[in-house]
Amino acid sequence: MKEIVHLIMSSKHAVVFTGAGMSTESGLPDFRSAKDGLWKKFNPNELANVHALEHNREEFINFYRYRLQAIQSYEPHEGHRILADWEKQGLIKSIITQNVDGFHHDAGSKHIMELHGTFRTFHCHSCEKAFQPQQFFDGIDQCDTCGGTIRPGIVLFGEALPQDVFMKAETEAMQADLFIVFGSSLTVSPANMFPILAKENDAKLIIVNRDATPLDDMADYIIRDLSIKQTLQEWDELIKGSALEDI
Repeated sequence: MKEIVHLIMSSKHAVVFTGAGMSTESGLPDFRSAKDGLWKKFNPNELANVHALEHNREEFINFYRYRLQAIQSYEPHEGHRILADWEKQGLIKSIITQNVDGFHHDAGSKHIMELHGTFRTFHCHSCEKAFQPQQFFDGIDQCDTCGGTIRPGIVLFGEALPQDVFMKAETEAMQADLFIVFGSSLTVSPANMFPILAKENDAKLIIVNRDATPLDDMADYIIRDLSIKQTLQEWDELIKGSALEDI
């Protein structure tokens, strides 16, 4: 732990990468899991895509109202807040995330690259006019300008990742001297390329994940026996202790 904390405190450009495990520790279900409530009402594989939006509009809207309600029932955990504090202190430069819940924003982080978009924004699928999430939740699902379908600002299956966000994340990974992964299986391409890019540019790689990942052999440190929140809390306490010693 102390070696990792030393890396964090001495790094010049630390980048954090978060996956579903970061959000599930807030209680938010992973919609890909057949165990969670979504599968009792919907089949995400059939509805989380462009085809459903265009050809199965009613079920698509009901599915995403359900997801929005689920997200609004939870909030960031202490780990999210610690990362936001570290950014303010200059300990980390940015966060690349696969998550769409907006919890990093809610916790106070500013430099976030949301690879798969976010539920914090909604827009018309046809003319791209912006709408508020609450409008969608309250029943407004048709654009008052062109009549198109209002949808969440997330990347659906069948759509490309936002290129501006992807390019920014790529630059961050290449500039990193420390790259920390929290709660990602690192199996989804092209997102799993970022830790590889960081390592290729001589960054130290830390992976905090319950299960093994395909990139474990590349990692300098692997943590599996603690939750993400516990890990961040322990690191944060050591950082604060080190800072006090320097006074």
